[in-house]
Amino acid sequence: MDAFASFFDSQSRSSWNYDTLKNFRQISPIVQAHLKRVYLTLCCALVASAFGAYLHIIWNIGGYLTTFACFGAIIWLQSIPPYQEQKRFSLLMASAVFEGASVGPLIDLAIQIDPSVLVAAFVGTALAFACFSGAAMLARRREYLYLGGLLSSGVSMLLWLHFASTIFGGSTAFFMIEIYLGLLVFVGYMVVDTQDIIEKAHLGDLDYVKHALTLFTDFVAVFVRILIIMLKNSAEKDERKKKKKRND
Repeated sequence: MDAFASFFDSQSRSSWNYDTLKNFRQISPIVQAHLKRVYLTLCCALVASAFGAYLHIIWNIGGYLTTFACFGAIIWLQSIPPYQEQKRFSLLMASAVFEGASVGPLIDLAIQIDPSVLVAAFVGTALAFACFSGAAMLARRREYLYLGGLLSSGVSMLLWLHFASTIFGGSTAFFMIEIYLGLLVFVGYMVVDTQDIIEKAHLGDLDYVKHALTLFTDFVAVFVRILIIMLKNSAEKDERKKKKKRND
């Protein structure tokens, strides 16, 4: 927790003004061009994921099969050399479609309960991504890469929590602890992965497809958790309204 506190403290001490927001002198023109390709590819992946969710709503295709297909496409992508850009880009879009279909049941549930929750969750995720990714760009090089070890420990903790809940059974409170901890971890990864991509690009790694996949994974992980939290809050709010009507 001290590491996350230092992140926010350092940002609050910075001179956040218009000149600061224009200061990309630490990022070379080549790296800036690479980041543009990464974020453009990320946007394409998000559109493909939305299409996958739409396919689930129409044909109910989301489930374990699409999840395994997503993992398979990602593994296939990682095994192809970087110079085969078109093939790797196609596999990234395919994995995004399968990911969207896998998340489709949750999105379908949100539409049935309250479509505004879905929009609010996406906008909130986009704003969080823009803020934390932008903060990572404006920070000193490698300033937050040390958080990677802490976040890896957080992922290990999430896996053990999920394993324990599967074996011994978990309550709603236990599930929400897992959701909030996962949200904290993957928001942290937005910062770390952005700086890691910038540092790798400075060292000559300009694999924009792999870097876009990394950020896409972070974005979806945060979006799913924000959506679950908002759906739970919406359900509790509706339950309180029903109780109030019954009491009246």
